[in-house]
Amino acid sequence: MRSARVALIVVFVCLTGICQAQSHFTQLDHWMEDHAKELGGRAILLVSKDGMLVYSKDINELSRRQKMVNKFAARRMGGKADTEDYTATTRQPVASCSKWLSTALVMTFVDEGKLSLSDTVGKYLPVLSQHGKGMITIGQCLSHLTGILEPPLKESLQLFKDLSGMDEAMEKIAALPMEGEPGKTFHYSNAGLQIAGAVLEKISGEGFQTLFAERIAGPLEMQNTDFGKGRVALPAGGAGSTPEDYMNFLTMIRQKGLFKDRRVLSEKSISEMQVNRISPDTKIAYSPAGMEGIGYGYGEWIVIDPVTKQPTGTVTSPGLFGSVPWVDNQRGYSAFLMTFFIKKGAGEQNFKNLKQQVDAAIDAK
Repeated sequence: MRSARVALIVVFVCLTGICQAQSHFTQLDHWMEDHAKELGGRAILLVSKDGMLVYSKDINELSRRQKMVNKFAARRMGGKADTEDYTATTRQPVASCSKWLSTALVMTFVDEGKLSLSDTVGKYLPVLSQHGKGMITIGQCLSHLTGILEPPLKESLQLFKDLSGMDEAMEKIAALPMEGEPGKTFHYSNAGLQIAGAVLEKISGEGFQTLFAERIAGPLEMQNTDFGKGRVALPAGGAGSTPEDYMNFLTMIRQKGLFKDRRVLSEKSISEMQVNRISPDTKIAYSPAGMEGIGYGYGEWIVIDPVTKQPTGTVTSPGLFGSVPWVDNQRGYSAFLMTFFIKKGAGEQNFKNLKQQVDAAIDAK
């Protein structure tokens, strides 16, 4: 009789815990629904913990105006407007979320000893040496510390438009002015990763798109993620992906380089990527709105506690169109929000608010 009573108590406690966890995820549901308009009318959020998907929520409430905005934006980018409902397999451009993917590709070469983060780019790209940029290191390329003065985003994208090949891209970057000493000036931009991509092509003799498919997309089963079929890949912002695919990548990051018992990156490379490279005396020439006071590693932002000024264990790489991937190493989970809207500063604030909701749900489990 006593054992039956104990069993009932255990069941009650377990059910109570489940209900509380579900209650917290319900609050997350409500947050997503309440912020549908702010998220561009469409959004999908996936959350994974310990390699298992624990949450998936999509909202699809595009207004007529939002559909028109999407069509206008698609025309400007030379693509076809997408107003279909979001699912875990919806593919779209992920903008600067690409930087994390490209940096991981670079680190595979570092792991193999074919490249060093301290290597200077002039060793592989003489055109940069000819214009006084040969002493920039690979590590500085991955952390936006090249010291190169890149024009604003619209002009920067124009700079890489209709190129004949990666060599021409390097000629254009070589001609850009410097705004500071490499390693001492942070300017969030596209040039550094473009240089790193060119170095990989020189080392391997293969195109960036092929290298990404072989070394990252293939091992991580990212069947719908690539950098297009153009003559020149754009490592800093040219990837297209799906929530499902990108979550595979985040799982690998969270598991310190492992994916389904296969090593994609070394633990050392994951650690190197997550070290803040912005020191107190670094000159901040340009940082996106809402990212002030946040550190930067290799290909990823390092979230800093505003009080202690120490890294919180969360790393991220948000994109211009509102999509946000992140890994919370302290709580042991990863998440990816896909959406599509352009409003300066709004994406970063939404990310902060959303992360609070996800944290609360994870902490309750």
